[in-house]
Amino acid sequence: DDLDFVVRSTGVVASMESPDQVGDFVISLANGCLAAGVPPKKMTPPMGIDNLPPKLRQFSFADKLTFCGTVAGVSPPIGSSGVEMVANEMEGELAMAGIKEGAKWTEVDFRNPCISIDFGTTLDGRITSDVDPDSEWPFAKTIGNFCGLAGAIPDALVRGTGQVKDGTGTALDLFGDKSFGGFSKKSKVVNEYVERIHDLIDIRIVPTDRTRFGMVPVCADLAAKSGIAMIGCDAGTDFSNSGALKEIGGEIYKNNGINVLTDVIDHVCAKMALRLIEVAAKEKIVPPNSSIGFTGRAAISGKKPSIIMDGISEMGLYDKPYEHVVFVDDGLARGAALMGRCMCSMGKPNNPIGGVRGGKCIMARRVKIGK
Repeated sequence: DDLDFVVRSTGVVASMESPDQVGDFVISLANGCLAAGVPPKKMTPPMGIDNLPPKLRQFSFADKLTFCGTVAGVSPPIGSSGVEMVANEMEGELAMAGIKEGAKWTEVDFRNPCISIDFGTTLDGRITSDVDPDSEWPFAKTIGNFCGLAGAIPDALVRGTGQVKDGTGTALDLFGDKSFGGFSKKSKVVNEYVERIHDLIDIRIVPTDRTRFGMVPVCADLAAKSGIAMIGCDAGTDFSNSGALKEIGGEIYKNNGINVLTDVIDHVCAKMALRLIEVAAKEKIVPPNSSIGFTGRAAISGKKPSIIMDGISEMGLYDKPYEHVVFVDDGLARGAALMGRCMCSMGKPNNPIGGVRGGKCIMARRVKIGK
């Protein structure tokens, strides 16, 4: 009785063979929930407000609205074949929703159009469109996706130190929540290592002939046909440069110690984030009224947020960048909770998450199209 709703997500997908396996994965999760005693009605949108638990009904607008698959005011990407374009599409959707929820605790109006980037072990995220206030359809479209590697790259660096497990050790295992580095400005030594490492990192629009990028299964050709910018991060081809990264990490640790290694990793991750934004900007999908949100350990830990902010300021994308950029913890978990709210039509018209930056709540337009 204490459980109100269950949201299922895919998790790390690098071991999958193709994006369509995500469906099988989600079905398996659903079967697991059923085996654990969760009834189907707690995993699907309610048919009406009377199908919700009594304690939730006063907070729901299910008697006025119909859930149409949008989460946090964004429609998922729709390809001509109905196949997922990237295997971690669901992760990107939830991370975006989670950043929108987390931003409500800040001064940043993180609503459409927006760029959300989740720097977990793998990279995921979305870019959403602006919405004409006079348009009958009030939801933004997904016009970009992120995929590939993120935290896996600093993980490869620290595995060369011998201080973490060779196959499974992570940067967090070595550093924890502490920051050992010095200043956020790069020294000559740090800069040289950052450049060497980034020579091994490939960030670009995913070529249409690739079925994987950064180990994540993709349908790059379908994305291109659908007009969606699929921006990927890899190290070699499907992480083929992991050994070289490990060697560089070992060299840094042996010759310069943990402080320099920390600074290098902070700058490497920040530069990855900035290169992703640069690719999006070249595709002309970072308008002046957009917002950029980051979540995930490889973007929000250490001095990375400060370095990223400096870089975005230098790009000149915004007149007041601190009003357009936000860093949020636990984006995926926050997004799962928000998806549950969306599926149960539990919005907040006085403090909306859907709609456009600076705009009003879209509930009236949703009610209109639902009739």
